[in-house]
Amino acid sequence: MSGILLEVRDLSVSFEHGEETQYAVQGVSFHIAPGEKFALVGESGSGKSVTAFSILRLLSAKTSGDVLFAGENLLVASERRLRGVRGKDIAMIFQEPMAALNPLMKIGDQIVEVLSLHEGMDYGPARERAIALLARTGINEAERRFSSFPHELSGGQRQRAMIAMALACRPKLLIADEPTTALDVTIRAQIMGLLEELQREYGMAILLITHDLNLVRRFADRVGVMQSGRLVELAETGQLFVQPQHPYTCRLLDSRPEKMVQPLPAESDEPDLLRGDNLRVEFSYPVGWFRKKVFTAVEDVSLSLKRGETLGIVGESGSGKSTLAMALLALQPLVRGECFFSGQSLRRIAPAQLRTLRARMQVVFQDPFASLSPRLTIEEIVGEGLALHQPQMALSERRRCIAQTLQEVGLDPDMSVRYPHEFSGGQRQRIAIARAIILKPQLLVLDEPTSALDASVQKQVLELLAGLQVAHGMSYLLISHDLEVIAAMSHRIAVMQAGCIVEQGAADEILNAPHEDYTRQLLASVSPQGGLQI
Repeated sequence: MSGILLEVRDLSVSFEHGEETQYAVQGVSFHIAPGEKFALVGESGSGKSVTAFSILRLLSAKTSGDVLFAGENLLVASERRLRGVRGKDIAMIFQEPMAALNPLMKIGDQIVEVLSLHEGMDYGPARERAIALLARTGINEAERRFSSFPHELSGGQRQRAMIAMALACRPKLLIADEPTTALDVTIRAQIMGLLEELQREYGMAILLITHDLNLVRRFADRVGVMQSGRLVELAETGQLFVQPQHPYTCRLLDSRPEKMVQPLPAESDEPDLLRGDNLRVEFSYPVGWFRKKVFTAVEDVSLSLKRGETLGIVGESGSGKSTLAMALLALQPLVRGECFFSGQSLRRIAPAQLRTLRARMQVVFQDPFASLSPRLTIEEIVGEGLALHQPQMALSERRRCIAQTLQEVGLDPDMSVRYPHEFSGGQRQRIAIARAIILKPQLLVLDEPTSALDASVQKQVLELLAGLQVAHGMSYLLISHDLEVIAAMSHRIAVMQAGCIVEQGAADEILNAPHEDYTRQLLASVSPQGGLQI
């Protein structure tokens, strides 16, 4: 590795808002050598993606400084020259492949288009190369998948297709913008392993944009840390993780979840708060005019949850985690089995009684922005449960409860007149938690409650949830594919695969001495040593 392939000098990027100028990036400088893996890390809004997009001038923004690629300043290059560089010499993998791929074009034709545009290839040879690329990136039945549309592929397959498209012209530099954020841990490990293998094979450099520090530790040669649009630290990866220099870097590295749950008392004869026995959930969908096909989402699942306990349910997307949770709350019909809450069967209870019970079981959803009504103020959102379940409560008392609950989750009660869009992601998740706990439930279902949050905000929310559990004695059913979150919050863990629980037991036992190959595979995708110490 010698010389410099890309050099960014004193890059600043600003956006005009009326008469106001807002800087997203200020005075950023770094370089990437041929064949090097360089990572830019930082929280959302730190300027990582803006920096990457500005290299190829993909933003309508005012830029200053220099971006030298093989000695040529791309910031002053003509648009025609840039079209020759984009996709050929510098390629990009975007964060969300479903949004980046053309939904009206077949996957294969989108790769052919790149080859035709940059290398002038005829359709036949370009089609053969596209199929070979799809196969090389690990897509099974590549010839058949050539004719698939993006919506017909899984998240991992779409990401592989984007990688195939990016590598079509064997670029010298690949920019990967959060390439694994929406993927499960095992698929994430596969994608990063694939990128590393292809990087060695093609000898290309990689600029990785991410907030996943575990990924950076295992992948990058050097790291740049960004905060509020500035590059605050630049170091070799090993040195950065052992001896960080900037306080912000130290805070990022300290954001890894730690064990937060309090030990439960010794086994008692207290009955289960929640229990599911031999649960089965099916969905049917039409096949042709007259036939239906049945898909089994949950198969023969049994579990239990004590008062004050956290049961973590972990597994890949499509394993049945969320469907199981909805079935346990009687929000999803069962084909077979029984659910019991406080000893009452939720299948055999009268609808009026079930509605009363719902005040004692609440849900915090994955995406707080989607789960909060944009038309209601925070006071209306948080107080909605009180209005429904305790209509006799006076307005003054309701407002007092709302203010008290907002304070409990770390929000200023004066914010109650605002709307969800006026808050950050972490604040919106606190609002969602406030809405759930205002009724003082016994059970809280947490469906991927931190997956959309940065590491430091994630840790704050987990600490909040751990404190609330101690204060109110709530039981948590925690659903996640993030094993570090599961390890930090769970007393017991259930591992799901293809609708079945393949292993369950005490958290320490599952994390450090798993019995099943699938569990070991999940752990290996996070920790190469196969165990997860928290």
